[in-house]
Amino acid sequence: MTSQVALVGGTGKLGRIIHAVIDELEGFEVSRVLTSSSDLSELQGADLVVDASSPQISIDVVRASVERGINVLVATSGWSAERIALVRPLVEAAGTGVVFIPNFSLGSVLGSALAAAAAPFFGFAEIVEAHQATKIDSPSGTAVRTAELIAAARAEQGPVSAPHADQRARGQQVGSVPIHSLRRPGVVAKQEVILSGPGESLTFTHDTVEPALAYAPGIRLAVPFAREATGVIVGLEHMIDIGIGR
Repeated sequence: MTSQVALVGGTGKLGRIIHAVIDELEGFEVSRVLTSSSDLSELQGADLVVDASSPQISIDVVRASVERGINVLVATSGWSAERIALVRPLVEAAGTGVVFIPNFSLGSVLGSALAAAAAPFFGFAEIVEAHQATKIDSPSGTAVRTAELIAAARAEQGPVSAPHADQRARGQQVGSVPIHSLRRPGVVAKQEVILSGPGESLTFTHDTVEPALAYAPGIRLAVPFAREATGVIVGLEHMIDIGIGR
């Protein structure tokens, strides 16, 4: 039987990419497309909700879906660990599944996981991320997730060193890791994780050049996974066997 998908934010850039991928997925059909002004009662009857809306309404989409017993795949940025904690009790009580994907790019996920694996060996870590000028949130969800992974990987060592973190120019700290956000034309998405120690540094760089091509493999993995998921799951790494960040 074909699963009916309600796609929220389906007219946006990421939403259109997700729509095109689902159209090619066997066993799934986008049966309704919602915008930011749509009534969320339109979610009723869907087998899966895919949220590619905006940080402002994403939490309402998740709550409305879970209250109707519908699993959700969240592709919207702006979901930190603290924000996810707000909906976790609702998800667990309902027995549904909500899958948060900060970035559908396999390369991005691998880069973040490798940075987290290396983090315990370096006392300093900072993230520089760049997106197009129209991106409305900062830091990016990918950068937040990367910083959270680094912090978790350094549970035994403790926080990274971040000198003069009280100064605004030192970036926003997430899990003790300073994040610096660039918003400018001529870039799609780029992230650098810079790890530093005595006498050396190690940099992990991921650059998204063509979103439709970069995100499609991850979307193909995430949609069927989210349909069957239970509980709250964060990150595409749960769908590929890299053994880091679980």
